[in-house]
Amino acid sequence: MALSDQINADLKLAMLARDEVRLRTLRAVKSAILIAGTEKGAATVLSPEDEIKLLQKLVKQRKEAAEIYGQQGRKDLEESELAEVSVLEIYLPKQMSQEEITAAIKEIITSVGATSPADIGKVMGAVSKTLSGKADNRLVSQIVKELLSN
Repeated sequence: MALSDQINADLKLAMLARDEVRLRTLRAVKSAILIAGTEKGAATVLSPEDEIKLLQKLVKQRKEAAEIYGQQGRKDLEESELAEVSVLEIYLPKQMSQEEITAAIKEIITSVGATSPADIGKVMGAVSKTLSGKADNRLVSQIVKELLSN
């Protein structure tokens, strides 16, 4: 089932359950899918990879907003953003643990033959293809830098 079909079905269930957080979040996802589908040069139907990227973007936006609200002492808004993140994460593939990410990166470093921090670009290219949607890019970048600087 395509993400948009799943979102529409879950949107109806959220309406029936009167779940405001889920309803608000799913409406935002539906809106983002529609906007992405109508952008110039975009395909009318998003590929599964594009859907995952879109969801990751929405999660990242909400996490950043929650962080800002937390710094400003707005706990009510911070909790609202984090509640939306938990709803969005249901639709993302299971994220890898830090140990799994490190092991995968070590294998890629070996296969690419990277030995120094100058090879970060080569490694990141291979890692992004392999771990796309399964790991947080910020964490991946940090681990690659640590492994190559040692």
